[in-house]
Parts: sequence; C-alpha cells; structure tokens
Amino acid sequence: MKLPSALLAAMIALVPVACVTTAPPRRAAVVEVGVRPPPPRVVVVPAPRRGYVWAGGYWRWNGHRHVWVDGYWMRARPGWTWAPAHWEERRGRWVFVAGVWVRAR
Repeated sequence: MKLPSALLAAMIALVPVACVTTAPPRRAAVVEVGVRPPPPRVVVVPAPRRGYVWAGGYWRWNGHRHVWVDGYWMRARPGWTWAPAHWEERRGRWVFVAGVWVRAR
C-alpha cells in the first residue's frame, strides 16, 4: 500500500508530538536533611500587584548548608491558591516541600 506523500509527511510531523504527550510526568526531587533550617527571614513584601501573587522566600539546601531564596511575584491563576514552599520535620529529619498551586474550593 502506497501512502500519498502529504499524508506520509503529516504522520512523520506528528511523531514528535506523540512522543511528548506520552512522556510520564516529572516528579520533584525529595530533599531530606538532618539540619534544621533557620527561621524564615522577616521580609517587607512589596506593594500588591494586580493579577499577581507573592511567593515568599524560603531556605534551600545546597548540599552543604541552607541558603536563602528571595520571594518573587508570579502571575495569579484564577481558581487556584498558592501554597508556599516550606520545611517539615518528619521522623527527626527535615523535608523540603516545594510551593505548588492548589485548586481553590
């Protein structure tokens, strides 16, 4: 069976799209350390910006110590709420929980 060249070209062009859409979702790396993070810094949050949400700063583990990451404005997502990044103590270890968007109820 011989395919028309236009159909064959369209099928070849769609192969990369099919590969991208079937890729498994990426999982965030889990950061777990035995060193308690310092208390959050006291930061004066800039004036509110219409259509934006403030993502507060947090302590990031760089493999040797905690380093501060400044907060920043990000575009709001209607129907969603920002849950900020933070550290949780679990069984005597400290686990980093990345900030995520959560569907508002």
